[in-house]
Amino acid sequence: MSDSETGLSAEAARFVSPAHYVDSDSMEVQSFVVAALRNMSPDVSKKDKAIRLFEAVRDGIRYDPYTFALNADAYRASMIASTESAFCVPKAILLAACLRAVGIPAALGFADVKNHLNTPKLAELMGTDLFIYHGYVQLWLEGEVYKVTPAFNMELCQRFGVKPLVFDGENDALFHEFDEQDQRHMEYVNDRGLFVDAPMEEFLQAFHETYPKLEEFNRNRIAACGAAGFDADFAKPKEGAAQ
Repeated sequence: MSDSETGLSAEAARFVSPAHYVDSDSMEVQSFVVAALRNMSPDVSKKDKAIRLFEAVRDGIRYDPYTFALNADAYRASMIASTESAFCVPKAILLAACLRAVGIPAALGFADVKNHLNTPKLAELMGTDLFIYHGYVQLWLEGEVYKVTPAFNMELCQRFGVKPLVFDGENDALFHEFDEQDQRHMEYVNDRGLFVDAPMEEFLQAFHETYPKLEEFNRNRIAACGAAGFDADFAKPKEGAAQ
């Protein structure tokens, strides 16, 4: 079927098929999509599916910047679909795969951002307020183009006083520009472009060179806690615990 027959632009058509990391045809991604869309009408619009999938990735997988994997295959959407926590890049990969699984073109986007609201521990380990390769998704929906990032789950935003990103199918959901007190939060300083699949070799090398202390911390965490370990700064607080 040609691009004109599907109604897709040549650009959008590049971002429909499965890829190695965006493995939208995998059983794990398909199962995640089915669970996210359960109780929706069979004839529901793609817009409503996109909104539901965005929310499922945003809130179903807790954001935790300390859980970045050190091996490339851990960044396949089929692996991410069963994780409890992840940071922006895996969550963007999973969302792109889920959208492609229901026929919505979705590209992976990466940008360098400055985070003006950072925890002291993470800032010390990073040695900078610059987050390289922040992950987002660009999707094509009903003739329009949107950019969204499902990184910060709703519960985390409430805890940190950050305005949550909400995708309504009509506007981008990309910029955590200000917190609830209107203080600057996140600033995009360099867009690295759109990708059909995750450039994992380049990405992991850049992280290795930019955040050596954070990488060492993560290796020690994995050795002590396993790959599914998490940091208390970003975990759900225990009932009755001080926040």
